Amino acid sequence: MRVNGQHFRTIWLQENSSIIKIIDQRFLPHQFIVKDLHTVEEVVLAIKEMQVRGAGLIGAAAGYGMYLAVLEAANAESFDLYLDNAAMQLRSARPTAVNPEWAVNRQLMAVGSEKAIEGKIRIAKQMAVVIADEDAASCQSIGKHGVSIIEAIAKKKKGET
Repeated sequence: MRVNGQHFRTIWLQENSSIIKIIDQRFLPHQFIVKDLHTVEEVVLAIKEMQVRGAGLIGAAAGYGMYLAVLEAANAESFDLYLDNAAMQLRSARPTAVNPEWAVNRQLMAVGSEKAIEGKIRIAKQMAVVIADEDAASCQSIGKHGVSIIEAIAKKKKGET
């Protein structure tokens, strides 16, 4: 989407950093607030408090949350225990949603294929971006296919055929 001529996505990784940026959905459409998420706990809270809304976006947030979890786990006493705990927190942030579970499991599978911590970090980052990109592409496809339906409804309301 464009805001004041600038392109935005609902979630993205700040370039050359480990900061996840979101458009806080609670304030739309009246205010446009971009919020920084630095930790898994902040991502969990963003999901719980509905700062991110919609199945795909919640999944993308969980995917990015797992990237942050891998970064945090690299400094933990037990990498695997830390990562498992973070995965559990992200899955339970919105218990009725399917996408967080799917994204967390996808990240765990991807990261599990690598032995070195540096490789796990690289893979988790790549997978988080892939998950978010897939959601953005899906939303774009819905918009492209839906525009003709919206136009037809608008014409019908105006009395056109």
